[in-house]
Amino acid sequence: MKQMLNNKLKRSVLYTVIGLSAAYAGLSYVGGDVASAQDVQNANVATSIVGLPDFTPIVNQTENAVVNIRTMENISNRSHGYDPYGGDPSELFRFFFGPDFMPPRATPQPRHRGNGQPERSVPRGVGSGFIISDDGYIITNNHVISGASEILVTLNNGKEHTAKVIGSDQRTDIALLKIDSDEKLPTLKIGDSDNLKKGQWVLAIGSPFGLDSTVTSGIVSAINRDTGEYLPFIQTDVAVNPGNSGGPLINLNGEVVGVNSQIISQSGGFMGISLSIPIDDAMQVVEQLKENGKVTRGRIGVQIGEVAGEVAKALGLENDSGALVSNVEQGGPADKAGIQAGDVIIGFDGSEIKKWSDLPRIVGQTKPDTESMIEVWRRGKKQNLKITVGAVPSSPGEELAASKTEADKSAKADRLGLVVGNLSQETMTKLRIKGGVKITEVDGPGQAAGLRVDDIILAVNDQDIKDVKQFEETVGKLSKDKAAALLIRRENLTQWVPVTPSK
Repeated sequence: MKQMLNNKLKRSVLYTVIGLSAAYAGLSYVGGDVASAQDVQNANVATSIVGLPDFTPIVNQTENAVVNIRTMENISNRSHGYDPYGGDPSELFRFFFGPDFMPPRATPQPRHRGNGQPERSVPRGVGSGFIISDDGYIITNNHVISGASEILVTLNNGKEHTAKVIGSDQRTDIALLKIDSDEKLPTLKIGDSDNLKKGQWVLAIGSPFGLDSTVTSGIVSAINRDTGEYLPFIQTDVAVNPGNSGGPLINLNGEVVGVNSQIISQSGGFMGISLSIPIDDAMQVVEQLKENGKVTRGRIGVQIGEVAGEVAKALGLENDSGALVSNVEQGGPADKAGIQAGDVIIGFDGSEIKKWSDLPRIVGQTKPDTESMIEVWRRGKKQNLKITVGAVPSSPGEELAASKTEADKSAKADRLGLVVGNLSQETMTKLRIKGGVKITEVDGPGQAAGLRVDDIILAVNDQDIKDVKQFEETVGKLSKDKAAALLIRRENLTQWVPVTPSK
């Protein structure tokens, strides 16, 4: 009996040792038998999946092509609140938290008029970018550089350059910058975002809160994430914070697959969801910006919505993919092609319309005046129609650039310290106004009175303003000893602003 117990104890210890050894080696031990060769292979695969990659070679390969971007902004030389130095208290916060930072609304404090001295330049925000060509072209976000009077780019080696804006696109939030350097600059290799899959490892390199060359890692959480914006985003759990905007999203091959653009957060900081612009879409925008300085998009003149499941069944569609046409612009490209309200657009130029939001993106990437084929579902069957793509009207940014070009041809600022440009018919229709001029430059009396670039002047005293010519004539007749009242439209607010002309 004692001998039997000893034998059982020996076997128990032996099995335990074998089991621990097998577990350590990545094997499995069940019922006292060592696992089969197939089990060993499966265990090894599982072990390789669990293991974390070494990111060191990728970082060494890529980080020198990632840049820090600091922007400066010109502000009027007048006091705000109780700041004895005449500065905006929120400027310091914007430097660290980015240009979109808005301080809590406080009790208004009295403002003191300026003394007519020149504007001063203050830090506006911090962002990131990356070099795509050795002659100095850099990709970043439009919101990083929008409204900046000066853009400073710092390389990973500490060298600083002043950047020039080649072009920017508000709709996709992409901007293209250019710096001049005597040396050949390091670049990032452009990858293929269409091949991304959920679960793939990715890295972000940027300047969160101004901390240069910070590396974070994570996985792709979702692709083609539709947030209501123009582009479908890459969703990741990579830590992205204010200052990372415009930096690259990099795969394990060291290739750029996205441009970090947004975070979904209730705190203003990273909460596990980051959104990046697919590099394939970004490069299409960059090519147009490099060639023309702006982006031209196609349009077909329809209002669309999603196809509900019950509607799809009633119409005889196999599924609820496609874009349901709710309205057709009279005389527009779709109207001329024969598209009708109630049609379901299921294809465009060979591309399937899986979601209704696919259509604006695919059409927008089509060059205006291109003759394309559009596939619609009507009365239980498919129809193919020829359509000539139109052009999306100029954006407000392009309009402002055009007005600045016209203003540059004029002599100089007027007696109010203003340079103005004409408004487009589209802007007047949108704002429901019949005339006015937009301020493109402000200095002197206008600056001291609080006028800003982009303000729209609707009237001077009791005189409605129609265009630049009339405005210049009206200002030329103003009294030198009396303040003029300007009716100003600023965003959605209209107010009277007194301005005393210079003598």
